[in-house]
Amino acid sequence: MVRVVFLAAAFAAISALSAPVSPASAQETDRQTLEGIAAIVNDKPISYSDVRQRARLLLLTIGAANPTQEQVQQITSQALEQLVDEKLQLDRVAEYKVEVDAREIDAAVRDMAADAGLSGEVLRQQLTASGVNPVSLEEQMRAEIAWSRLMSGLYGNRIRISENQVDDQLDRLRAASKKTQYRLGEIFLYAPDDATKAEAMPAAQSIIAQLNQGADFRVAAQRISSAPTSAAGGDMGWVTTDDLDPAIAAAVRASSGNGLLDPIQTENGIYIILVGGKREPAEPVTRVDLKRLVASDGAEATLTEAIGRINSCDDVQSVANSRSTLRAQDITDINVEELGPEGRSLVLAADVGSPTEIFAVSSGLAVMYVCRREDGAEALPSREDLKGSLKSRELNMISERELRNARRLATIIYR
Repeated sequence: MVRVVFLAAAFAAISALSAPVSPASAQETDRQTLEGIAAIVNDKPISYSDVRQRARLLLLTIGAANPTQEQVQQITSQALEQLVDEKLQLDRVAEYKVEVDAREIDAAVRDMAADAGLSGEVLRQQLTASGVNPVSLEEQMRAEIAWSRLMSGLYGNRIRISENQVDDQLDRLRAASKKTQYRLGEIFLYAPDDATKAEAMPAAQSIIAQLNQGADFRVAAQRISSAPTSAAGGDMGWVTTDDLDPAIAAAVRASSGNGLLDPIQTENGIYIILVGGKREPAEPVTRVDLKRLVASDGAEATLTEAIGRINSCDDVQSVANSRSTLRAQDITDINVEELGPEGRSLVLAADVGSPTEIFAVSSGLAVMYVCRREDGAEALPSREDLKGSLKSRELNMISERELRNARRLATIIYR
């Protein structure tokens, strides 16, 4: 999401790290008065304490076990941006009376905890022990869930992806496959002018330090990045340097291998780029349509009897339906390399319309019928997958536009 970085003077008074904040609503006004106000968003205050809490939360969720005061100060800009955005999102959500159940928030916290191998309760305990009120995380989850639900409800059904759009995207992917491509991840810190870039650069360096110490890039992108790819953990997929900002393209081309690059300054902000791989122009591949038939009882005789009744791929499902121990599954338009060495060998050894040899799977025994094989095919996604990704991209763009409009219309005062 697009965020606006605050004035440098806003955090001149920040010093010691905060202790956990009392959830009692009756104490909220007194607390904010004592702590001081960092910003006011449509008459709703954000205290310095709120910002420090969020800064510590951001650092903890990307892997900083014991954030220092310096680290907290370096990332306060991103923390305040998040809090401002959340106030705006919740204001808009309230207009449509979108509600988020506490169980949904608990589930989101559990999912985050699971990424770190923890339970939701243990995560909350660790936050409290580190001086962060778990309510800060819960409110962040509430805003994310409610905003996503609102945007999907308002615009999801209005987005129509035409066949021409899919054709255009396939043409672009086909052209890209003939060039050198890089697998990249991004974390973007929005900073539109020199003053905010000066603040964002130390934050980027602090984040890179945490990543080099083992922090999860995907989690950091989800929690901090202002790019649309944040929802996908910063994953940009395979791209060519033609698709990138010139400054990023130059840094990627100059990289000596996989890993994090130094912070890259662009017109709109600072990028942290992770190079995850490099591949030369794609070679033609073999793509196949398969039907997998599984005997869940693990008896070879069950499969042998079924194979005897199947004359073509069209018969696989009906034969599978005839016995409770048989199950059929369609695998369409897949690159044989994605089947692994053993699966690839089995499929390439079978004629079209015929089954492979019987092989073991976790749920019993199986065969695969080769229903189509296309040698020399391009390594491109299916049309349905492209439609899904194009729709998701358009919804993300609409969400970005709506948040920008909310900022433009809002009264935001930075102290």
